[in-house]
Amino acid sequence: MNKDTLPQRILEVERLSIRFGGLLAVNDLSFAAHDREITAIIGPNGAGKTTVFNCLTGFYKPGVGRIRLTHADGRDYLLERMDDFRIAREARVVRTFQNIRLFAGMSVLENLLVAQHAALMRASLFSVAGMLGLPSYRKAEKIAIERARHWLEKTELIAAADEAAGSLPYGAQRRLEIARAMCAEPVLLCLDEPAAGLNPHESLELNELLLAIRAETGTAILLIEHDMSVVMQISDHVIVLDHGAKIADGSPQAVRADEAVIHAYLGTPDSEDLPPDLAIGIAKAGR
Repeated sequence: MNKDTLPQRILEVERLSIRFGGLLAVNDLSFAAHDREITAIIGPNGAGKTTVFNCLTGFYKPGVGRIRLTHADGRDYLLERMDDFRIAREARVVRTFQNIRLFAGMSVLENLLVAQHAALMRASLFSVAGMLGLPSYRKAEKIAIERARHWLEKTELIAAADEAAGSLPYGAQRRLEIARAMCAEPVLLCLDEPAAGLNPHESLELNELLLAIRAETGTAILLIEHDMSVVMQISDHVIVLDHGAKIADGSPQAVRADEAVIHAYLGTPDSEDLPPDLAIGIAKAGR
């Protein structure tokens, strides 16, 4: 692999800390993520994982630290200084949530067009060109529909394009959320527990989808996940948090063998009390 094809550092989090009253939710956290890689953040409940996501996407403003996102063209964005809508629109950091947040009454296709609202509004000159049906708007609308259909095909939802999003089975709604996020053409895709509530077959399909996204687009993916069968099989890089602090940072293999991780989160691999999903993840990762 030559230098030009090596993954480039896209996200740098440096000395990030945030406090809520007397609770230090994230404590002096530093890590990096690269393009064309899947980076997982894991840890026990309350470890600070979602708080980190909320800082990256502008929902929270950290008290201390720097969050730098770098596009392929060299443009830098200091996310801690930006409003949430600018982080999504300009820096192109897009996220999903642990609880599904689709527009349930809209069709599946409409949900994906909503994700492209900003581009369509610019093309419509903020409604004028759209109302007049000018060629510039018709072209933008065609591109938006084609992009939506592309991601519906990738997520195997094209047959449901005209159905109400809220009528889809749970696993399909999870895939639709990811398709909607990809329609925004993210530079960094942040997924908050995308496997939550999925059965083993659906988790396997999720793995395949995320690997396909990485292969096709090179989009950097940052993942919070409790399902170790997802984390250990698809991640290039794993960060482990405990009580807001980083306790491990490395490959899935290195993290799986880390003593601090075993005691703080994964438990002892040969323990009879190890939760089944963690045992499965450890076993599969060791193959």
